[in-house]
Amino acid sequence: MAARSPDGTPIDLAENRRRMARGELYWAFTPDLIQDRKQCARACRRLNSAEEVTRRELVEIWKEITRDEEPLPPKAASEEEDDALLEDYPWVEGPLKTDYGYNIKLGKNVFVNSNSTWIDTCPITIGARTLIGPNCSFYSGTHPLDHRVRNGTRGPESGKPITVGEDCWFGGGVTVLPGVTIGKGAVIGAGSVVTKDVPEGVVVAGNPARVLRKTIEETENGAV
Repeated sequence: MAARSPDGTPIDLAENRRRMARGELYWAFTPDLIQDRKQCARACRRLNSAEEVTRRELVEIWKEITRDEEPLPPKAASEEEDDALLEDYPWVEGPLKTDYGYNIKLGKNVFVNSNSTWIDTCPITIGARTLIGPNCSFYSGTHPLDHRVRNGTRGPESGKPITVGEDCWFGGGVTVLPGVTIGKGAVIGAGSVVTKDVPEGVVVAGNPARVLRKTIEETENGAV
């Protein structure tokens, strides 16, 4: 049976996916997207129930969550040597919750602490060497303000991408809202809610987050 909108109009599933990727209004409760979320939930459960696993196993689970099909390098002779082979791969601690997984892109040597949430309606991109504290949330999904359009689970949704530069640091409990870009080397204080873009090389904190200082202060003659 074909998917239909609440007014009975057939939904083109391929175009609906493209609309989601573009950040336009789309229908989230179509059979294909529901199945995608179920598949992602199963992969997340593997991470969240993992106890004593090797570094390679942790990387493999993360690749399953994000549907990254690029093969890993062949396993080394010892676990220590194998860990060294994989040192540039993201290190993601469970538990973790995400909707789709395939819209999350983590750069080299990114670390994500426990209890992260990723509403990855649109791409969420994290630059290399960024450190993310526990209980952080990245929300790229959003809803219409007009309740008549929003209409619970029967209404359309949309999203805006989140982009984080290289070498950033997020304290615990940070929330990043849709459409935000965070510049290289920024530091986000614990408990902050980031509602707008953050420049490179600054410390921000608060709700809403505001700039407090530069991460590297210059002296009068320009020396650090």
